[in-house]
Amino acid sequence: MTAELLSVQTPGLKTAKSSEGQVRNRVEEVKQFPAIERRRNAAVPYEQREAGEVAVFQELGKALTSSLQLDQVLRTIMEKIDEFLRPDNWSLLLLDETTQELYFELAVGKASTALKDVRIKIGQGVAGWVAQQGQTVVVPDTAKDTRFFGQIDEKTKTETQSIVAVPVKFRDTCLGVIELINCVGPDGFDPRDLKLLEALSDFAAIALENARHVKRIHELTITDDCTNLYNARHMGFILDTEIYRSQRYNYEFSLVFIDLDHFKQVNDTHGHLVGSRLLSEIGNALKTRCRLIDFAFRYGGDEFVLLLPQTSKENALNVARRLHKMIRESVWLGPDGLNIHVTPSLGVASYPVDARTKEGLLHLADEAMYLVKNTSRDSVAAANMGILPDTLASHKAAE
Repeated sequence: MTAELLSVQTPGLKTAKSSEGQVRNRVEEVKQFPAIERRRNAAVPYEQREAGEVAVFQELGKALTSSLQLDQVLRTIMEKIDEFLRPDNWSLLLLDETTQELYFELAVGKASTALKDVRIKIGQGVAGWVAQQGQTVVVPDTAKDTRFFGQIDEKTKTETQSIVAVPVKFRDTCLGVIELINCVGPDGFDPRDLKLLEALSDFAAIALENARHVKRIHELTITDDCTNLYNARHMGFILDTEIYRSQRYNYEFSLVFIDLDHFKQVNDTHGHLVGSRLLSEIGNALKTRCRLIDFAFRYGGDEFVLLLPQTSKENALNVARRLHKMIRESVWLGPDGLNIHVTPSLGVASYPVDARTKEGLLHLADEAMYLVKNTSRDSVAAANMGILPDTLASHKAAE
């Protein structure tokens, strides 16, 4: 069975966009499912085994086509592996493309929680070999297989006697490995069971690829192409969320508006491609100076917005001062030999001291920024306070 990407319908985005996060890093102890006859039990009639297989595929097909929720599909696969194959332990390992390591996305059975932080290099152990080669492996006796990686047993305090591992592949790309522990009997591993396991791995690959595809579509709808920051549409959603959270828990938060002075001159002098690269470099600099809980947005044109959760107006002004200094004193696009200097105008407004609504906060922060642009430029202003004297160019020149 070849894993093929199912068509993605736009209405499914709403239910799917958080699905991958729901499964991420969930390594858990799972209770045994109700006992049933194992399919490879010779006493089970052939027709009953066939009906069981068909039911499995129907259920998985329904899960894939009725919902794009990765969690639901992987849970169904997990149940079927337990029902039909009954391993002591089994796991789904996914490939981290950045580090080229396998990590345990799901682990079921004894000591599974001990696997939470374990990572396996590509080529290391049986699972690493399967991910590297893209081939199924049945190891009836781990003591006789040089690929076996015993350190996992040491960490989990378990004893691995046999392993069945199949790659989770989408087309020619290995996304991960399904690994079953201690499920090879005296007569070996039934070829029919292996075919079923490989089919289940194909369903897992489809589910994973669908989830990634939907996640990418969602990212495109909320991300600015030029800077890779969040866009203005997503800012509205995040701002609504932050107002609700701050009202409920009595938090403060602040907005910082940033506009680049005379940015048109950069486009007129160097061209729009250079202007876009400058926006990207400044956007990246802003993002790297944010805390993990902060949000950075490209508001439009040469304007940026930072949302600072749980940040008072006084602290937000200090952040604005530092960003003002960073932007005006940096040399931009130096590696390209351009050495561009720009100055910013910044405006700050805070919840709840300045406004309690989204529209009010956006208006006041924007108004403070334009107060700077329409007077001195190159400084910071705050709602209901005006321009901060210590950020004026004349003040800096006198220092």
